[in-house]
Amino acid sequence: MGQWLERNIVEPGKLPLLLALAAFVLTFVVTRLITRMIRAGRGPFRNVQGAGGVHIHHVVPGVVLTVIGGFGAVASGREGLGPAVCAVLFGIGAGLVLDEFALILHLDDVYWSEAGRKSVEVVVLTVAVVGLVLAGFSPFDVNGVDAEERQGRGTVIATVAGNFAFALVALFKGKLRTALFGTIVPLVALVGAVRLARPGSAWARRFYARRPRARARSALRAYRHDRRWTGLSRRLQDWIGGAPDEPVRALDHR
Repeated sequence: MGQWLERNIVEPGKLPLLLALAAFVLTFVVTRLITRMIRAGRGPFRNVQGAGGVHIHHVVPGVVLTVIGGFGAVASGREGLGPAVCAVLFGIGAGLVLDEFALILHLDDVYWSEAGRKSVEVVVLTVAVVGLVLAGFSPFDVNGVDAEERQGRGTVIATVAGNFAFALVALFKGKLRTALFGTIVPLVALVGAVRLARPGSAWARRFYARRPRARARSALRAYRHDRRWTGLSRRLQDWIGGAPDEPVRALDHR
């Protein structure tokens, strides 16, 4: 284990990234544990109230720590204790911020609502992408170009441009996750680029408007995909971040 860590993490200079990822995951887990205890009324933890009774969300210290860690990492170079400390601060801050990603997205306290699932989803995607980078993948598969090919700028540019195009097409087809992972693993983006677009995506509106058969196939494929995976995804999100509150329904006074 020690040799693997030295060869694959320390020597390539990925130790700060590993520390940031570990701090990110640990912060998210601890934060969710505390918020679930507060929600259940258990333990010594309570919501933090500022002056005037304003509820201070943990995204606030998260932003502060992210800024400190980010600027500190830029200023501290690549060697010594400084980069490691800044990486941990950045990871803690990012964990606090992305745990409330849905609040930032909706500009509303949707932490325990259905919309709050976005926070868990973004955190899982972040961990997966950073994990792939730590495993040796690099954006747009530049690591797939050998040393001789790197000497020719044209080959590198063509590789990056081609893989970027695949990821962009997948994004236009409404496949955000595929596009995101496709920037790290180009084959994923290629699969997303050649398959049918999701209904309502920019690609579907542009190219399927006068193709009813393509629209029907797109809708059917999306329905089957969502029916197969949405339930599993929701159960996983509930296990990680806690199930959202049931929506309050208006009383029928008729």
